[in-house]
Amino acid sequence: MNDWIDLLYPYYYTNKIHIILEFIAVVFTIFSIFFAQKNNILVYPIGIISTIIYSYLTFVISLYGDFIINIYYTIMSFYGWYIWKKNNKEIPITFCKKKDYLYTFILFSFTCIFCIITYYFNGKLHSNFDWIDVFTTGIYFSGMYQMSIKKVENWIFWIIGNLISVPIYFLKGFLLTGILFFILVLLAIKGFFIWKIKALKFYKNSFIN
Repeated sequence: MNDWIDLLYPYYYTNKIHIILEFIAVVFTIFSIFFAQKNNILVYPIGIISTIIYSYLTFVISLYGDFIINIYYTIMSFYGWYIWKKNNKEIPITFCKKKDYLYTFILFSFTCIFCIITYYFNGKLHSNFDWIDVFTTGIYFSGMYQMSIKKVENWIFWIIGNLISVPIYFLKGFLLTGILFFILVLLAIKGFFIWKIKALKFYKNSFIN
């Protein structure tokens, strides 16, 4: 009986306060994605609440890779909030140029190398999940960077990362977060097409002018 409970309800042995916090983080994450789709600066203050909660939750259950990701999200959200607030009207949604791909590749590579070194010295990298964690960390770092500079391609990183994370979070016992990441895949796909249309409209207007 307990095996079925563990399978269908991973929170059976979890602190109820953590479940409530996770629910709040899930709700705020979804709202932040909606604001991101609309190119609304509220994506950052709302997202910060979510990432701070997830930073706490992942730390207390020793998911240090996810903890590092959420700390990075929080820092980059403050950075993006500042950039958007200062230059929101001057920074249009555009597609990546060669230098943007280069900077993103450097960030992705550095992030993965840093994670590999960190995990190695902490006795990890013994399972496929550890390597997947390294890979998704690089993906999410790259996606957050591209969102801060308003590049359409940021949504591609979210789509890939979220697809990979859906089963991972279910296995980690975060039922609500696993469901959340499935929803985020769909929202990221929608966000990609919304930003793509806005970018094409910007290029068209620039060409006419």
